[in-house]
Amino acid sequence: MAASTRAKVMNRSLPPLLAIGAYSGTGKTTLLKQLIPLLKQRQVRVGLIKHTHHDMDVDTPGKDSYELRKAGADQTLVASDRRWALMTETPEQQPLDLRYLAERFDADKVDLILVEGFKHEPVSKILLYRAEIGRPLEDMLDQFVVAVASDRPLSITAKPLDLNQPESIADFIVEWLKGAA
Repeated sequence: MAASTRAKVMNRSLPPLLAIGAYSGTGKTTLLKQLIPLLKQRQVRVGLIKHTHHDMDVDTPGKDSYELRKAGADQTLVASDRRWALMTETPEQQPLDLRYLAERFDADKVDLILVEGFKHEPVSKILLYRAEIGRPLEDMLDQFVVAVASDRPLSITAKPLDLNQPESIADFIVEWLKGAA
């Protein structure tokens, strides 16, 4: 890639990133499964980056794309009329770079990138908190927390949200998005 093209890619604007952070078992995925359709109803085009600690494979053993990727392709793009997916091998085991991952999105197709996990990244975030998990909320609080959604009242300086009211969380995100754009 030419230096001028690389500079344009590096400087392009990203859609706002909003992380949903919580301890394991708090309900990040459950809430996101509720929030995404609510945001779409509010005309917000949503992208998602999900962090996993597991060795994952999105391709199916035995399929041509899987076999070709396993044959040594560094990147494999599988495409149909309805969707496409790009798989990139990262054998170097470098730490994940959230900004790099976000730059893979087509900024013309999403208004917001929700990020599941990455609770220690320097991006705006909504923390989810349930006391019964038995871990301290204070360990997750940082300057990037814009709200805390909990199933009980908390004494916090960030915007309190009701974890059991996804509609109000979606409304908060739409308002937050107006200031983040």
